[in-house]
Amino acid sequence: MSQKYKVLDQQGLYFLTMTVVGWVDVFTRLEYREILFDSLDFCRKNKGLHLNAYVIMTNHVHVIVSCDFPHKLTEVMRDFKKYTAKRILETIENASWESRKDWMLIVFKYHAQGHANRDKYMFWQEGNHPIELWTAPVFDQKVEYIHNNPVEAGWVLHPGDYVYSSASNYLTGSGVFDVEVLV
Repeated sequence: MSQKYKVLDQQGLYFLTMTVVGWVDVFTRLEYREILFDSLDFCRKNKGLHLNAYVIMTNHVHVIVSCDFPHKLTEVMRDFKKYTAKRILETIENASWESRKDWMLIVFKYHAQGHANRDKYMFWQEGNHPIELWTAPVFDQKVEYIHNNPVEAGWVLHPGDYVYSSASNYLTGSGVFDVEVLV
């Protein structure tokens, strides 16, 4: 089995990608992005997570993270994905305002089929596609990739203009969510 996309150093610095099954555009709604932020904040305060960069796109999230010993990055991210999936799915099921509810639940139910360890729905694709960032040039390339995602999508002209990214944290020192800026 390839070691290319595995977390080998549980306290190492990693670029991770978390993608919604079927590339469903869930994070167009503030309520679902807030669930991500709340969970990231909990993981920082209680599970030793360090968040150095992020972007929340409509159907996937990129982060640069590490965690403190004795916590293990794979366990922290597993718990993060499990908790956010549960909360987002509950919110979708109970939201009278969600016009896409029926369609999204059909997609999430479809993706859960054939997965013995899944409940009724599957929200996140399996895996995080971890890439260890063990040199400064690799770190810089991944931060640039993260911050340019909304530019490449055609949503903004400049990385710092996209609210749900750490680009403004790197440019001005503040953003909608705090990160530990590494330079």
